Amino acid sequence: MKNIPNFITCLNLFSGCLACIMILTFDSYLGAFIFVIFSAIFDFLDGLSARLLKTYSKIGKELDSLADVISFGLAPGCIVYTYLASLSNYTGWIYIPFIAFLLPVFSALRLAKFNIDTRQSSSFLGLPVPANALFWASLIPSFHYYTHIQPLLLLIIIIFLLFVFGFLMLSEIPMFSLKFKNLEWKDNEWPFYLITLSIAMFGVFFYWGMPLLGINLSIIAYIIMSLIKNTIK
Repeated sequence: MKNIPNFITCLNLFSGCLACIMILTFDSYLGAFIFVIFSAIFDFLDGLSARLLKTYSKIGKELDSLADVISFGLAPGCIVYTYLASLSNYTGWIYIPFIAFLLPVFSALRLAKFNIDTRQSSSFLGLPVPANALFWASLIPSFHYYTHIQPLLLLIIIIFLLFVFGFLMLSEIPMFSLKFKNLEWKDNEWPFYLITLSIAMFGVFFYWGMPLLGINLSIIAYIIMSLIKNTIK
């Protein structure tokens, strides 16, 4: 039983590797997104199972960080790299795509900081790497269909967002956690707000044929709601 969390973490790592393969080998943004989603689910389950079974270990902590660097750092980096490479066919900026691999660097720094920061037991300081990964994994497929219209503008937007999200991951901005203390509204109102809003946005954009954009906007909503929560304390 004590090895169940580590097994789930390995599934997280495996899904992250498959996300990289889907985008680099098969050029499938949707496939990469699906495996990033699987990684996020496994990342949630390994922490949940560890808390329920009360099986914490040093190797589990290190393994979790390694899996997260691959699944939520390298995988979105590969997704952004592939997209910037397609944009460079229009712009001629052949070296720009390599800037995408700053994402795994930012993610690794964020995780290293998290591991030694005792202040982040019930909430976060800076954007969590799974949220960052979901943002990119859902944004790029949404942009992909408009590449031929404004490739230079899209390239500039992607580079700008890359540094913005790198800053958010390494910042000291408080972000609320989705770890529920219990099922009572008063103790978990912000997570409930986010989940309700996310389901609504996903439903609306699914109806419009753009479900991934709904997920992307949910990550933006999470960031905005965290900022609002900080101002009304």
